[in-house]
Amino acid sequence: MAHMPDKPVTMKINQLIAVMLLVMPVSFVCAADTEFLQGLGDVQYRYIESKHVGRGYHLYVSLPDGYEESEDAYPTLYVLDGGELFPLLASYHRYLSFGEALPEMIIVGISYGSDDFENGNFRSTDFTAPSTERDFWGGADRFRKFLDDELLPLIETDYRARSDQRIIYGHSIGGQFVLFAAQTDPGLFWGGIASNPALHRNLEFYLRPPKSGNEGRTLLFVGNATNDDPRFLEPRAQWTEYWENRKDKPWVLRVENLEGHTHMSAPPAAYLEGMRWLYKSDPSRRSAR
Repeated sequence: MAHMPDKPVTMKINQLIAVMLLVMPVSFVCAADTEFLQGLGDVQYRYIESKHVGRGYHLYVSLPDGYEESEDAYPTLYVLDGGELFPLLASYHRYLSFGEALPEMIIVGISYGSDDFENGNFRSTDFTAPSTERDFWGGADRFRKFLDDELLPLIETDYRARSDQRIIYGHSIGGQFVLFAAQTDPGLFWGGIASNPALHRNLEFYLRPPKSGNEGRTLLFVGNATNDDPRFLEPRAQWTEYWENRKDKPWVLRVENLEGHTHMSAPPAAYLEGMRWLYKSDPSRRSAR
């Protein structure tokens, strides 16, 4: 994703976070300062250290309206690149749920707190399969284990999050990770939405026979921006041709062209179309809690 300018942060907040990290190194929760961003709803901030990855992550958890007063369990969406995409998608989803276009959900944004590798953004490692072109690519399996062994149990223990309705969303190389999870661990997520998955440096990994015995366990949506850069469009077309023609793929696959969209304009369009397709494909989950 494109680098975004750093945003000013007060020294007071930096000092507070530093103290909290020292005294609570594994995981903690506190209210996020979103009081006047009412479109995000009830948001909590957490921090988690991963033994699998050897680094920590900032988590933002958006709870449905009325969560505290109810006893319902909810579908749960995990948003990669949460520092950028969580504010966009959490507020967008809340709008859509107001009109009952989508069910209410717990939304978890996974953030690095920076757009720069030097300042701790390791998305190019965490979200990617190995590549001969980039020695720092290839950490996706460790990140998958972090999700499976550490993050998902945390969320499903501390919140009323349904383990049978996990959804993961990723854009660009975040979208690559959605494909990685679906290919290497079918069934970890009920649904995956990959927006413009970037496979330009390690396509060969994703053109492999599927694991057997997991057919149909995952719903996988791929949003393809028609005005994307050819370096992303061409390998994605090869991936699509390979998987659409297979009868033994371990997921139900939907690839949809997002007409007129570019690499960076696609995320909300892919999200909406992907969510619509997930719940159309399995309508029994739309209202069940």
